[in-house]
Amino acid sequence: MRLLHTSDWHLGRAFHRVNMLGAQAGFIGHLITVAREREVDAVVVSGDVYDRAVPPLAAVELFDDALHRLADLGVPTVMISGNHDSARRLGVGAGLIDRAGIHLRTEASAVGTPVILSDTHGDVAFYGLPYLEPALVKDEFAVDRAGHEAVLGAAMDRVRGDLATRAPGTRSVVLAHAFVTGGRASDSERDITVGGVAAVPAGVFDGVDYTALGHLHGCQTITERVRYSGSPLAYSFSEADHRKSMWLIDLGADGFVTAERVGCPVPRPLARIRGTLDGLLADPGLARHEDSWIEATLTDPVRPADPMARLAERFPHTLSLLFAPERAPDEPGVSYARRLAGRDDQQIAQDFVAHVRGAGPDERETAVLRDAFDAVRADDAVREVAR
Repeated sequence: MRLLHTSDWHLGRAFHRVNMLGAQAGFIGHLITVAREREVDAVVVSGDVYDRAVPPLAAVELFDDALHRLADLGVPTVMISGNHDSARRLGVGAGLIDRAGIHLRTEASAVGTPVILSDTHGDVAFYGLPYLEPALVKDEFAVDRAGHEAVLGAAMDRVRGDLATRAPGTRSVVLAHAFVTGGRASDSERDITVGGVAAVPAGVFDGVDYTALGHLHGCQTITERVRYSGSPLAYSFSEADHRKSMWLIDLGADGFVTAERVGCPVPRPLARIRGTLDGLLADPGLARHEDSWIEATLTDPVRPADPMARLAERFPHTLSLLFAPERAPDEPGVSYARRLAGRDDQQIAQDFVAHVRGAGPDERETAVLRDAFDAVRADDAVREVAR
């Protein structure tokens, strides 16, 4: 059985104020073409279909168009909700849409109920694990501690339990939206850390033939059977070096997996350039970036006049302008943002305690801070679901 694995469409998302709907529509057209020309037997979409719980109308219309085109093509599609989606909204009409071969899996309670597709070698069971927010699903899975590993482990126990009841030789595919250990993050993913832990071990998914992951925006191979497709478009300049693609997966009669990367259209290349303003404007080696979307970091010791306007004369698609004067780290004037770069909310809070008190938080206080951040994030998730 041949699968086309994609995820993280983020329909409705802009890129530094640039409307991306046209590029997203171009990707949908590309997906349909690949599915037809490469004779794909099933499409799997591993979450974050939309960029937010209440997407703009134009994004909903594009999603509707994608569903119609997939249904018209006659290629079954299995799709889960991600942490950016409203599971409840995405799942509206799932029972009716199911009849058209579009299988939406957005309910935590249904993780052990597969979509069964067949080929000449027998059945393939597709299990959809939507994004499982630990604070919201811990009771469903009866876990003592609300963490990602605990709830995903319990969900996979249900998957393996159901698979054990299937006919011998039944192959299996799991769709999941999670941060798996060994994956490389980008700046454009929403943090899902709980209890100071964001990642779960790949071993959680042992026992199935292929795990199609979503959440991280870079295409990655965790193991030969556990892969991220990544987002089809870049949504931050940290993805400037990404090759955006989908996975074309061939699942053999014995469950053996072979994988091929299929590239996605690039609406405009991304480039990060760094130097003094005069240096960037004069450097002949940067000519190849003149038609790219640009993130420019200026290192001038004194901020130059009209830097964006001057950059735009040579790089008309400059979208982001940063300042990083070349000074010693302890020199007065180093920006607060630079001092905080790469630090998460927990670390920033602990540094603040150390700054005002003269000593950092002890183990008990660190746990209190962690619980407070988890509670706020969980409350945000509850509010988003209720919107």
